Formats: sequence, structure tokens, C-alpha cells
Amino acid sequence: MDRHILFTRIGYVYIPTNDIKESILWYIENLGLKLVQKFEDRGSLIAVLHYPHKNAIAAVLIETSDYRPLEIMRNGSRFPVMAMNCQDIDYTYKSLKEKGVFVEDIQVLGDGGAKYFYFKDNQGNILEAAWSQWDPVDEFKDTFNV
Repeated sequence: MDRHILFTRIGYVYIPTNDIKESILWYIENLGLKLVQKFEDRGSLIAVLHYPHKNAIAAVLIETSDYRPLEIMRNGSRFPVMAMNCQDIDYTYKSLKEKGVFVEDIQVLGDGGAKYFYFKDNQGNILEAAWSQWDPVDEFKDTFNV
């Protein structure tokens, strides 16, 4: 019996920018992403960035003149639109802070089984770095050079 599945995973996340060249460099230098494609679509530039993991979703930068930072309001507070998993959240926090990235304090949930912190990209988009004991272990793509 064939099983019909509507979707298999989240494919990518869109991130707005008003300076695509600057944002590409920021995401490569600060977050370790790799630019895999850049093209024009419907009058603006698009940049597709990937991590080396086999099941990682793509970050897609979209250049726009209608730019506003991405955020969700949650009970009166700003909340990120995307969380990025990290194997060692303390290392990630220290690394971003040393690079001059705006980072908030690490928050610990429950008995320490999950940790996260918020940070901002070069355009002011609020993002989250997250770690938990339940995060899946992923394999690297064979063709991805880091």
C-alpha cells in the first residue's frame, strides 16, 4: 500500500535584506553557511545558503527595498522567526560574541535539557541558537566542502 505524504520537511526559510552582498558575507563569516546559488527572481536578487548536513534546510536571502526585520511578537516581546541548532551552544555563543554579533544571554530550560539564546544578523533580524538533548544527529553531505 502506497502512503501519500503531503510534505517531507521544511525546505528553506526566507530572510529579507536590503543589501544582499553584505548579508551573504555576514552569513558566511559569522554562521558558517556556504553560498550555493545566487540569481534574480521577480526583480530582486536571491541567495541560497546551505550548511553541510544532509537534511539541513536552506537559508534563502531575499533582497528587497521593502525591508523590515523579521520578528514575531509574543506576549509583548520580540520573538525570533527561526531557530538554528548547534552541537555546542556555549561554543556558538562565545564565537558569535567574539565576532561582535549582538547576542542575548543563554537561557536554560527545565533541568538543562535545552538551551537557547537570541542574536541578530547584520540586518536586525532576530534569530535563535538552540541546543537540546533531543536534537537529532545529522550526517554531512559527501559533496559539501567546508
